[in-house]
Amino acid sequence: MSEERAETQQHPIGSGFGHGSTAREVIDGIDLSGKSAIVTGGYSGLGLETVRALASAGASVTVPARRVEHAKEVLAAAGLGDAVTVEEMDLADQDSIKAFAQRYLAGHSSLDILINNAAIMASPEQRVGPGWEAQFATNHLGHYTLVNALWPALASSGDARVISLSSTGHKLSPIRFDDVNFDGGYDKWRAYGQAKTANALFAVELDRLGKDSGVRAFAVHPGGIMTELQRHLPKEEMVAAGWMDAEGNVREGFKTPEQGAATSVWAATSRALLGMGGVYCEDCDVAKPTDKESPLARYQGVDAHAIDKADAARLWELSAKLTGVNAFA
Repeated sequence: MSEERAETQQHPIGSGFGHGSTAREVIDGIDLSGKSAIVTGGYSGLGLETVRALASAGASVTVPARRVEHAKEVLAAAGLGDAVTVEEMDLADQDSIKAFAQRYLAGHSSLDILINNAAIMASPEQRVGPGWEAQFATNHLGHYTLVNALWPALASSGDARVISLSSTGHKLSPIRFDDVNFDGGYDKWRAYGQAKTANALFAVELDRLGKDSGVRAFAVHPGGIMTELQRHLPKEEMVAAGWMDAEGNVREGFKTPEQGAATSVWAATSRALLGMGGVYCEDCDVAKPTDKESPLARYQGVDAHAIDKADAARLWELSAKLTGVNAFA
């Protein structure tokens, strides 16, 4: 398979894994000794299981956290206290992100794996920084600045991967280039959808910009999982959405956190993806484009607006303008 063809193929490659695969299974036999990794949100839900898998393979893992002591307690309780370094960082605070990156660069010559896992979902309307909508600012702009600030370490790896966690939420909204901050009226689900589309488009453009330096990027849908990500949602709303029944039993098809972490870990470490990048993955494989005629179109595949190269470049330009950060300028 030629590299050019691989970059543009948005369809499954036959990974041998699937919906029920776990992070432990996809990383089995992979040696990450001597490799460095950063996992945002690496002390709860999917992030914790992602850290567990990477550390088990020998990686040196750093977890940036807004609540440092809480993160240390959780990781210690999970038996990972000695395997993970916790550093202070707030994804909603651009200065905090830059300060973390400076400290990391001062102590590390390279970075091999960066998993942009942390997120907020369907939160009440909130403004951060200079008036940015919080979901776009945290889920996208925070990770955009983090990657650009850490670019020297990623580039020096020569074989780095950046994983951007998107979700089927991307199907709820494209990028609203005329009103990214919802100044014209807030809708929590459209705001989440825009942020998840941004996460997917970010991987498309980062891969284009970074591939000549050996940095490849992938977007990942982890699957439906009950974690702290749902903290802003009342039970009644989740019942109405069909995620659980009135007794709180989660519907069939939802994944465990270890299953949910599997696609991130697979995209970050699989040898099957060598020479590839810029694609959206789900269920431990490259995803198919959405089949709009399928009854599962809302839950499977990637919509065209989330992998559009022109929109990816446009979003990068907008992000650079908003943050004042661009490692490729």
